[in-house]
Amino acid sequence: MKKTLILFCFVFVTGLVAIQAQCCSTPDPACKENAQKADQKNAESAVKAYYFHATQRCATCQAVEEVTKETLKENYGDKIPFQSINREKDKENPLIKKYQVSGTTLLIIKGDEVVNLTNDAFMNARTKPEKLKEKIKETVDAML
Repeated sequence: MKKTLILFCFVFVTGLVAIQAQCCSTPDPACKENAQKADQKNAESAVKAYYFHATQRCATCQAVEEVTKETLKENYGDKIPFQSINREKDKENPLIKKYQVSGTTLLIIKGDEVVNLTNDAFMNARTKPEKLKEKIKETVDAML
């Protein structure tokens, strides 16, 4: 009797595991859709940095890009994506319209929150890069 009970329990547990495995491998379409929405929301709420510039760039424009890339890499590795966009060559880029960019601009973005660091960047990139690095780090940390 004891062996029969153990055998029954073993078969029952194995059946449950098999059913659970089958359920997980073929998720409900609604569940899959919710997971995709969650992934999209996480992507939209991630902190990103965009630097919009012209084709011809002065030393300060180049320094803004370099200091920003360096700061993000040093402090966050690859967690914060940085994108440099030539607004003259890539006129159709939807980000230009979305953020109403008309000149050289440095933006830190998370979802609908947009922080424009252009003034700080141009005042400090060449003469006080550590001050710009501090401002970028402070801004990103506040968004995380």
